[in-house]
Amino acid sequence: MARLLRPLFRGTTYTRLLHLWVPMLVVSVWALIDDGSLWVPAAVLIPIGFVPAVRTGEGVQARLLLSPGHEDSAFSVAPSATWRDRLRTVAWLELRMVLGGLTTVACVWLPVLTVELVRLALGQRTGGIPVLRDAEPHWGYALLALLPLLALYGAVVVLGVLAAAGARALLGPSTAERVAALEERTEQLLERTRIARELHDSIGHALTVAVVQAGAARAADSPDFTERALTVIEETGRAALEDLERVLGVLREAERPVSARPTLTDADRLLESARASGATVDAEVTGPLETVPGPVSREGYRILQEALTNVLRHAGTVPTRVRVEVVDGALSLAVRNPLPDGRAGAGRGSGLRGIRERAALLGGRAHTGPDGAGDWLVRVELPLG
Repeated sequence: MARLLRPLFRGTTYTRLLHLWVPMLVVSVWALIDDGSLWVPAAVLIPIGFVPAVRTGEGVQARLLLSPGHEDSAFSVAPSATWRDRLRTVAWLELRMVLGGLTTVACVWLPVLTVELVRLALGQRTGGIPVLRDAEPHWGYALLALLPLLALYGAVVVLGVLAAAGARALLGPSTAERVAALEERTEQLLERTRIARELHDSIGHALTVAVVQAGAARAADSPDFTERALTVIEETGRAALEDLERVLGVLREAERPVSARPTLTDADRLLESARASGATVDAEVTGPLETVPGPVSREGYRILQEALTNVLRHAGTVPTRVRVEVVDGALSLAVRNPLPDGRAGAGRGSGLRGIRERAALLGGRAHTGPDGAGDWLVRVELPLG
């Protein structure tokens, strides 16, 4: 019994009731004008539903009244972007009108029925409801007086649940909105994975070096060795702090919406940053970067950022060639730099793993390593479709 009465004490029950009453205000006003054509408000809703902003308004109302107290992403607040969205909005407006009409009938006539049953039980005749017009007064009607109120309670709860379910089905995110949300979630997970990996590599390396050097200095008991150990610890710590600052910058940026994050059209600032560090960067961009899809362009920017960072970190301020090309339905990125002192292993690290992972996520391929001519090459191909 307590479970059946639980909705009676929930605010959601009454906010949903209010939500269903709202369209009936328009019907009530129209009834004062022409009570013989109550279908007119429902017909007017059809062109209104095709207005893109109406979907936003209905979504906001659904969040506030059908699911109050918490943010419910099941109700979209974006304006209609396609004809499918507009048709779904029209269907929702008509469904809301029907449910509102049923709610109004229940809220008006069921209490009236209770009153008439009480009057019959008290010995008074009634004419308010046709069903009871010819009924003879009898005390037994008092036993039936609560049934309409129970029916009203059940109708309010059930119609509210139907309204919430209908709103989720018709005002829920469209396919395009779901894809955009999945894209944003994927990018956030990708950033977090990369951040965790870089923090593990950078900070873990710095702490390991510090612990080993400190232990060796204590065991050697030599002022000269201690001085050298402290120098190594200081240099390693400074490098780790720089890495940490860069990674935290990415973490702060992860709170920005996807549309506000940098794309390849912002690549100039990466190139200028590398040049400001002392490197000579020869850059060539071919093809319309502005036509590259958002996810590919954003990941391309990150790949270029990782490649340039890798050059500065492992090769220093060496001449670097950057090629960005959009052709034949693909985005091609290439960063080439000479290997310092002929070290074939220069440039290995978590950044290159991140480049390969980003390329694989988008269905592309990446090559990182010596090119056989004394240079280190990062080449990435990403499909546009």
